[in-house]
Amino acid sequence: MILKYLLRKEFTQIRRNSFIPRLIIVFPIIIMCVTPWIMNMEVKNIVVDVVDNDRSTLSQQLVHEIEANKYFIFHGQQPTYAAALNNIEHSEADIIMVIPQHYNRDITLGRMPQVLIATNAVNGTKGSMGAAYLSQIVYTNASPSAAAIQSKVSTLYLYNKHLNFKLFMIPALFAIVMMLITGYLPTLNIVSEKEAGTIEQINVTPISKWTFILAKLIPYWFIAFFVITVCLFLAWIIYGITPKGNIALIYLLAMLLALFFSSFGLIISNYSDTMQQAIFVMWFFVVFLLLLSGLFTPTRSMPSLAYLTTYINPVSYFIDAMRTVFIRGGNFSNIIHQVFALFCISIFMGGWAVISYKKNN
Repeated sequence: MILKYLLRKEFTQIRRNSFIPRLIIVFPIIIMCVTPWIMNMEVKNIVVDVVDNDRSTLSQQLVHEIEANKYFIFHGQQPTYAAALNNIEHSEADIIMVIPQHYNRDITLGRMPQVLIATNAVNGTKGSMGAAYLSQIVYTNASPSAAAIQSKVSTLYLYNKHLNFKLFMIPALFAIVMMLITGYLPTLNIVSEKEAGTIEQINVTPISKWTFILAKLIPYWFIAFFVITVCLFLAWIIYGITPKGNIALIYLLAMLLALFFSSFGLIISNYSDTMQQAIFVMWFFVVFLLLLSGLFTPTRSMPSLAYLTTYINPVSYFIDAMRTVFIRGGNFSNIIHQVFALFCISIFMGGWAVISYKKNN
């Protein structure tokens, strides 16, 4: 009975604040409509200058292949390497390709001519990937046998045959939405009551700490289910992407992550006296949880010390399991490890939220 009363109070408090219901609806829409288009790790629009010292049919064929490639922007042919280098120094080009003299003759005689590729490596990813793309084009053009072999090689892309980056990112974006909605709102809940003084009225009642904290957590589980439903609907309507696996597993993962973040938010609010303090502390942890989760880069690419943090990072487990269910169509047995880890971490944080809450007896 007491829990029912407290839940009614929480839902009424959320409904009275006109900003929170709008945030719950608008924020997932903005994230799902905008972020998949800009969070793309493909390297494109690489500006290339070409210095053709051979001026032969084969060298011009190589130039035309670069012009037609979707990853490059052909900036033009420069008379000398110095002129092309000047464009890089003025940020007008990213890569220089110098075709040597007798390029056509050497290929005809079965030799491998030395083509110079100079890249601006200020942006290391763009420089290395651009040079790799360009090297592949040069090698295929210079070696007829390589082109013949490549034409006989068949590549099968499993689970994402069109290499659609949005299919990879959208399940991970659920973590961002869950983190900010179910993490920040409970964080600010208790702190706002502390500042308003209304929490003292509850502290003097015989309500147990478990009942009070549970009443704070349950509303955000319902909010989490609503947010995930909105995200799934938008992924289907806008991008035509639907889960390959059981949708019930997605809601299970969402519930566990919501339990963690709502508990974590309450822990921060228990130790914070002002809203500004709670916001900054929450933001500090949110940044680390996101960057070390494998959302943007594979966790195996991290240094060994940073990789160890993924074992205690619930966002990492959530993203890994969500991609397994959403993209690969995995079943419960495929994600049981992640579910167990999320459950243990969430229960631990929930217990900490109860213990850290200071109630006046």
